[in-house]
Amino acid sequence: MSATLTDRLVALRSAADLAADRVDPTPVERAAAVVARAGARLDLGLEATVVALAGPTGAGKSSLFNALAGEPLADPGHRRPTTSTATAAIWGDEVADDLLDWLDVPRRHRLAGSPEGLVLLDLPDFDSVAAAHRHEADRVIELADLVVWVVDPQKYADAVLHDQYLRPRAGRSDTMLVALNQADRLDPASRSACLADLDRLVADDGLAGTPILAVSATDGTGIDELRAEIARRVQHREQALDRIAADAHVAALELAAAVGTDGLPGDVGRHQLDALAASLSEAAGVPTVVRAVRAAHRRRGALATGWPIVRGLRRLRPDPLRRLRLDRRTDSTGEESTRRTSLRPATPVQRAQADNAARQLASHAAGTLSDPWPRHLRLAASSSESQLHERLDAAVAGTDLHLREPLWWKLVGALQWLLLVASIIGALWLLALAALGFLHLDQLVPTPELEQLPVPTLLAVGGALAGMLVALVAGWCNRLGAARRARTAERELRRQVRAVGMELVVAPVERELQSRSALLHELSIASGTGTSRRAGRRGRGRAAPPLAGSRS
Repeated sequence: MSATLTDRLVALRSAADLAADRVDPTPVERAAAVVARAGARLDLGLEATVVALAGPTGAGKSSLFNALAGEPLADPGHRRPTTSTATAAIWGDEVADDLLDWLDVPRRHRLAGSPEGLVLLDLPDFDSVAAAHRHEADRVIELADLVVWVVDPQKYADAVLHDQYLRPRAGRSDTMLVALNQADRLDPASRSACLADLDRLVADDGLAGTPILAVSATDGTGIDELRAEIARRVQHREQALDRIAADAHVAALELAAAVGTDGLPGDVGRHQLDALAASLSEAAGVPTVVRAVRAAHRRRGALATGWPIVRGLRRLRPDPLRRLRLDRRTDSTGEESTRRTSLRPATPVQRAQADNAARQLASHAAGTLSDPWPRHLRLAASSSESQLHERLDAAVAGTDLHLREPLWWKLVGALQWLLLVASIIGALWLLALAALGFLHLDQLVPTPELEQLPVPTLLAVGGALAGMLVALVAGWCNRLGAARRARTAERELRRQVRAVGMELVVAPVERELQSRSALLHELSIASGTGTSRRAGRRGRGRAAPPLAGSRS
């Protein structure tokens, strides 16, 4: 489904919004101006067609204006500059004053006859020595539906005309005519040669196919043909739409040239994402936390399962996770809470490595895209640099390190206390026997034996040896558990760090690529080469797939 003019204007407005702050502001401002001008012109209706006579000094615009009007409405005088403000000749009552007010034409002449709906304007010289006259001509030229460029045999090749007016309007041949005035001064052969050369120059300006008529306001040569061509455009009632469509097309092409449409995005794979996650993990202090998790698990396991007599010595050593403020606590609501960590800030080297990984990812995402997109992708990748390291610290602080105590710690801890109690009972029993022996009363209290071993000795020595043996076995198990907990914590920490990288580095790059895709789609609609907005919505959604591996 082809795009309507409304679709194209809406797309051009969207493209200008998307391109803002990404490219040179000049084409963006031009596109926005085209949309604003088109909206104002369409609000005024299409019943009237505005035709402006524009040209250099001495080309005879005012004389041609009078000839087309059939009345001496403008003063063609010989003093320069002659015309200071635009003069309007208006045919038909259907031309509202609102249109003339929008054109800001103070001198108005309403005429009877046809073609009804024509507003013919005589403009000041666009090369006038008076700056105000030049500005007035330029202003009205931008508003006219059809511009008739009036030239003469002496100045039709003037650089000002071609360099400043015709060439910048390349591609808008449907919105203009060229009138070679003063043709009565040329013999037929010279006239033909002059018209051929003018046609060549206009084609070189990118306006091939623009109608070129030889006219003379003096003897009436070609006036009827010019009047008929203007009347045909007026009666068609679409000259204003043609002008708006041509302006939108050119503005879209200029904006497309500025934003760069060449090349394809690159493929960011798992290698780049893993490199980013690894550098961010180093900057976030993940290796330090992993070592602390391993040491903390062994310390806590030793306190829970070690020989109770030596546990106090271990308590003298600080908990590694508590020192980093990573120990899980319970707040007043009964939920676990974590304060910010006390990890050392990332070193300059670690920060540089993280920044380099982000830039490398952006470079891969840029692929073969033309300027300015590689630069914008790099800026997008580093857009959250100011909060990146703070977010990394918060991610580490909020990571569940799976520090819950295993059930077997409690069972072994209870066993150790039983063994300690048995050892103490045996020691006290032996002490009591020693006291009885000192008093020569040991024969009164028999000492029980088990397999020829005194029970008190068995309790005291056996309890202590068994406790130490249990502590050794539990310590070996704790080392295995600490390694497993460290691996689990490392996976969770890296997952959290990776999520921060995806949010603050990868997601902005993806959004920038999606903005580029949306911008190119809007430009294709605005230029008239794309489908309508209704038909193009789904295409826009598929235009910028997520970076490879972004869900991992």
